[in-house]
Amino acid sequence: MSSLKPKEGGSYVTPPPSPPQRMTGVAIALAVIVIAIGAVAYSEYSTKSSLETRIASLEEQILQIQQVKQDVHKLQGSADAVSSDIQVVTKRIGLTNDELNQSRQVAEKLRQEQDRLSAAKEQLAKELETKANSTDVVAAREEAATKVAEAQKVADTKIGTVSNDVKTVATNLETTKQDLAASRRDLVDVKTALSDQIAHNSSELSDLKRKGERDYTEFDIAKGKKGEMKRVADILLALTDTDAKKNKYALMIQVDDNKLEKKDLVVNQPVQFLVGRDKLRYELVVNVVDKDRIRGYLSAPKDKSLAAERPQFRD
Repeated sequence: MSSLKPKEGGSYVTPPPSPPQRMTGVAIALAVIVIAIGAVAYSEYSTKSSLETRIASLEEQILQIQQVKQDVHKLQGSADAVSSDIQVVTKRIGLTNDELNQSRQVAEKLRQEQDRLSAAKEQLAKELETKANSTDVVAAREEAATKVAEAQKVADTKIGTVSNDVKTVATNLETTKQDLAASRRDLVDVKTALSDQIAHNSSELSDLKRKGERDYTEFDIAKGKKGEMKRVADILLALTDTDAKKNKYALMIQVDDNKLEKKDLVVNQPVQFLVGRDKLRYELVVNVVDKDRIRGYLSAPKDKSLAAERPQFRD
């Protein structure tokens, strides 16, 4: 126990601390420094662990991007294969509805693949948004977004090409159907005269028959019930109206399912029409108009393979 020395005047002075007390203060200071260093080390360790976790997550996202890229390559291969198949199909004249349906099914599968790719892109974007906004993650996110956008663009182009090819196939199929229908016996009204050789009576008709240039079939048709047709050679005729005083009449001409209506016709007026895809020219002439009755003849090509006027084919 330290002793107090009195000062002059009766007061006491505290003596300086002993050496053991100074050592205790140094120890406390050293302890504080150690604790501070430990806190800094722990903070560095925590930061390192967090960074490693983020890097691992980033690597996982990059793997996902690579998987998406592989899926896009597969999609491109499928689209190229389908496009080649469709080009072959469109060159086939005998295209069927079954083949068209198969093309549509392939296009639908490609559309579903595109939807799956879009969903993967959206999911990837959402996951990247939840990550820390560090420089590395932001750069990786932008790179991933760019690659996914490029993949999406390529996929859209392929899908659009396949869709257009399918539409072209459908259009060609419809054109083929129309050509098949037209190749039967369509009727086309024409105004140009077949020739100056028109028979006005039986004698003149006999002269035309002797020339043997065309086939001539005489007819005597009375007005029948509505819709009733009468056969003359390879066509059907129906008398719809007559005016004996003015020598006028009206009739309906039918070949297969095609009909041609003619009105305000007069006696000895040639009525020409083209039949079928080969445009075979038929001519009808009425010589006599009575009440509800007409008489005349039908002229048709003798050799139909040589009589084709203007063969027309669709592109």
